[in-house]
Amino acid sequence: MSLAAKDDPIGVMEITDIGETIEWQAHHSQEAGAPINARIIRAEAAIIAAGTSTGQRMANWPGLSLEDAMPLRMAGGLHFLHLTGQTELLAPVYSGKVTKQAAVDALVREVALQFDAELLPWLDGPPQTNEAGRSSSVMAGLMWLSGQLGPRFALIEIGASAGINTMMARYGYDLGGVKAGPQGAAMQIVPEWRGWPPPAYPVEIVSVKGCDIAPVDLTDGAQAQRLKAYVWADATERMARMDVAIALASEEKPDLVQMDAAEFVRQLLAAEQEPGVTRVLFHTVMWQYLPEPTRQAIRDMMNAAGALATPEKPLAWIQLETNRTTFRHELTVEYWPDGGELVQLAQAHPHGAWVEWMG
Repeated sequence: MSLAAKDDPIGVMEITDIGETIEWQAHHSQEAGAPINARIIRAEAAIIAAGTSTGQRMANWPGLSLEDAMPLRMAGGLHFLHLTGQTELLAPVYSGKVTKQAAVDALVREVALQFDAELLPWLDGPPQTNEAGRSSSVMAGLMWLSGQLGPRFALIEIGASAGINTMMARYGYDLGGVKAGPQGAAMQIVPEWRGWPPPAYPVEIVSVKGCDIAPVDLTDGAQAQRLKAYVWADATERMARMDVAIALASEEKPDLVQMDAAEFVRQLLAAEQEPGVTRVLFHTVMWQYLPEPTRQAIRDMMNAAGALATPEKPLAWIQLETNRTTFRHELTVEYWPDGGELVQLAQAHPHGAWVEWMG
């Protein structure tokens, strides 16, 4: 199966109708166990109906609003106003006390009218949904790869956001009873594990480097607060993990640079590779945000580098990305020099709450 074939199997990213976009994203939140976030997203239709500058911009979105994650951009802005105490209007919604959609719509509309200028800039860029829980799938993929290629890995992450998963070597894991990482770590990742556990092969992460087009500095309070706004209100465990990640970054910043993803991959693929260390490109829930020319450039570079890979200098690609048919995220691995066969190892909750092993 080619990587291109799985990017958008049913063309759902081509949705252009704004109402359909909002409903799709709300349903996706509902399916992911986040009914509060789903109500907030559905209420975005009330922002459009309010006729504010923000609502007009949403109504006349110039691109593919679902691929651009436009509803999640606005959901982040609304949550930010609540988290920073700028308004208490949404408190009963985020606490789950107000659940009727009409009531949620009315409250969100009032917030939109009062905070039009504050909400408008949240449409300028895609959401930053950096989530440590996703590293459980990446670690499971590394354990599987260890059995194929050996235990030592040099990791390259694109779309790293604040570098939370770039810090994955500092986390402890319990993956269906299989332990990995430092077990005394402040960050403990213990997803609900479904199916057989991953193979208990050792993993040594010798280096991790990440990039993002607009990286977030977790040591900057304002930037960290903005990142927390993208955490869905239902996800209290995610918020707790975010706080731990912020504390870890204050001790030692992740190795993160601001750079175009394709250029970052090009530079690191061209760098000298240590024998006996598998070079691994990985990314989690970001592929859809890259322009298609960038995605194609990365595919081409990985295929070219794979053709040059040797048993002493292997190459691998781990992806945790959304299947738009199932609303689940699929963990896939491709590795060279064994022909670049794409293997699906697992399905997972979008924020790491559970992993269903298939490998």
